Amino acid sequence: MKWLVLCAAGASYGVLSSAGVFTVFAAVGLVPRFVGKTHTARHVTLYEEMIIWGTILGGLASIFYPYYAGAVASFLGAAGAFWGISLQVIYGFFAGIFVGCLALAIAEVLDSIPILSMRINFGTGMRLAIWAMAVGKLIGSLYYFYRCLWTTAGLDK
Repeated sequence: MKWLVLCAAGASYGVLSSAGVFTVFAAVGLVPRFVGKTHTARHVTLYEEMIIWGTILGGLASIFYPYYAGAVASFLGAAGAFWGISLQVIYGFFAGIFVGCLALAIAEVLDSIPILSMRINFGTGMRLAIWAMAVGKLIGSLYYFYRCLWTTAGLDK
């Protein structure tokens, strides 16, 4: 029963964090920006699918790395190291391009926040909102490190 609850909680947390990531992508207009820069409007569905599958496969690869890395290394032998490094270089190249594009898109959206806050008269509560987010992040980080949640031993505490 404990494992079922942990699996359900982990899956629901994954769905929630993925929804947050995709909401940020939609808010900053990442896909329309890619389409506009490359003049490939007919492939907009392909862009969306690539973002979704990249997120899913990247998440699975980061979680299950210890399990599949040994299997791939034993299957490919000495050539596995070469192909492993090659795939890491290719992944790093495309991940760098994606993160750069995302950072530029977020920077452009952040430029509009002061204008929006002035128009909706949110100036007085902005400090409180930023402090609340900062304190929440601090408390969450302290709890994470105090309970050693990055290890499996932290789950037993």
